[in-house]
Amino acid sequence: MAADEQVLVIERALYEELGTFHGLTFDVERYKQRLFAPHAARFMLRSQAEENPHYKQIIPYVLMTCGGKFLTYVRGKRAGEGRLVGRRSMGIGGHINPQDDMSLFDPYETYLAAVEREVAEEIDVQTSHEDTVVALLNDDSNEVGQVHLGIVHCWQLAQPLVTKREQMITQMEFLAPQELAAAAETMETWSALCVAGLEKILQASNSTHADKGTAAQKENNQP
Repeated sequence: MAADEQVLVIERALYEELGTFHGLTFDVERYKQRLFAPHAARFMLRSQAEENPHYKQIIPYVLMTCGGKFLTYVRGKRAGEGRLVGRRSMGIGGHINPQDDMSLFDPYETYLAAVEREVAEEIDVQTSHEDTVVALLNDDSNEVGQVHLGIVHCWQLAQPLVTKREQMITQMEFLAPQELAAAAETMETWSALCVAGLEKILQASNSTHADKGTAAQKENNQP
């Protein structure tokens, strides 16, 4: 990692005020409203953030699903986080940098634009998708997790058309939930936690899509 890279962080005190948890929480709205309130987050040097437990780096963690299977890959030697090399992952995404200026316009909309950019840097999604924020993810049991807070997105892809752009991505493939469960011991911690919560993740994603469909149908039926 570049020593002078700046990344978006929140104070751990804010996370603790909202309520600590291990693994996934699906109480998305409560956390989202506070995390993306004006001035709730700021940028700091990543080299400092990685060693400072008083802050948590905000990390979008995008899961991609199509036809009941989920995209996975193995982090190669060029991975930015050396502690995760060789581990299987389900999450696409990374740090939010100053080019994603959270002070402009709506902080949450700016964040969503940053997620699209981050995904596009790592992989090429050659199909349409629906994006839903389904959960937040936390794991303070290890040194990586202690300084990060994940925001879990679920992208439902129209077709399984994805190719890699980053060299650190290897062995990319779509796996069924039972295959993911069998590979859980080879996964980075965050992905293993997502595998354990896949049923709820899909329920949250499908529920949001159903609500959007109902709203669109009502709008189309208006005179």
